[in-house]
Amino acid sequence: MKAYERLIKYAKIYTTSDPASETVPSSKRQFDLANILVEEMKEIGIADARVDDTCYVYGSIPATPGYESKPSIGLIAHVDTAPAAPGENVNPQVVENYNGEDLTLLNGTVLSVEKFPHLKNLKGRTLITTDGNTLLGADDKAGIAEIMTACERIINENIPHGKICIGFTPDEEIGRGAHKFDVKNFGADFAYTIDGGIEGEISYENFNASAAKIEIHGVSVHPGSAKNTMINATYVGMEFDSMLPKGERPEHTEGYEGFYYLDSFNGNTDHATLTYILRDHDACKLESKKATMELIAKLLNEKYGEGRVKLTITDQYKNMVEHVKPCMHLIDNAIDAMKSLNVTPVIEPIRGGTDGATLSYMGLPCPNLGTGGYAFHGEYEHITVEGMDIATNIIIEILKRYAK
Repeated sequence: MKAYERLIKYAKIYTTSDPASETVPSSKRQFDLANILVEEMKEIGIADARVDDTCYVYGSIPATPGYESKPSIGLIAHVDTAPAAPGENVNPQVVENYNGEDLTLLNGTVLSVEKFPHLKNLKGRTLITTDGNTLLGADDKAGIAEIMTACERIINENIPHGKICIGFTPDEEIGRGAHKFDVKNFGADFAYTIDGGIEGEISYENFNASAAKIEIHGVSVHPGSAKNTMINATYVGMEFDSMLPKGERPEHTEGYEGFYYLDSFNGNTDHATLTYILRDHDACKLESKKATMELIAKLLNEKYGEGRVKLTITDQYKNMVEHVKPCMHLIDNAIDAMKSLNVTPVIEPIRGGTDGATLSYMGLPCPNLGTGGYAFHGEYEHITVEGMDIATNIIIEILKRYAK
């Protein structure tokens, strides 16, 4: 089966994770794909394929006889899709010989070259899009499809290899994907997450990440007699946000620039809640962002009364770079594999996080590779058949290098 055919099959399975849930996995529907993957893995010859009670899928391909001393390489992707856009009733559309121009999706949404200039470079390829009503789920079902296809080819084509370890995780999109990953029994010396963008992308730096929650307790009285008494929690929340640096919002940053992102704001006069995510590649700068929020909360409590503003900051994940740099063969072999396929490596930091960040801190150095996808987490999401084929070939070429 081709990688894109697997993607279309997987995309139709509803696996959106639930950030409001405290269970593992956060949504039981993720088991629907996990169980299918176990069946498929066994069908292609991965005899030890299994899913545990927390929806982590594991399997391995033993080393080719005589190659047992070669490094064991892990390939990892995630089964969940982002709750940022609808993930149910996904209806993938296949556009053959795409003309490189604006494309109107089934619901009238326009995938425009003005908004996505790279589209003109995809002219002549077979494009896979949404129908405009949901995300596609290529993040990260494309990664799963490419791993599965690479493994099937490794087995069927008798390509010599060391031990290959396969892992599919739940809840990556809500920052919990690697929390219960069994690194010890996984069996890999090193690994790659297949969870990036354009084919040829290599990332071994990611954001340091924290989440912030601000709860504001106001004083609610009748507006007719509110003078010098009412404290409108919603206004205080707006004041909190206005005191953050406006130039450090996501829409104004790129590259290594961090940000404060107001993810949600709910409230009324009596009570308001704001949630933020804080991101920065530099750990010291992230600490500075946290200190800025603490100072704002202090100033507002001095202004409106102690306890009016409660700030809770939770650390989420760290930059993997310090754990990957001692293992730069992971990057060198990926670059060499890409060049052998006439693919130009694109090395850039992740403006987000992957399971690989957490896994690297858990003792499994794990940079990230591109899947060939674009515009993740929304109705504009798209990928090409050719990009997926290239990403699959890159995986195989990397495994070949570790078998030398």
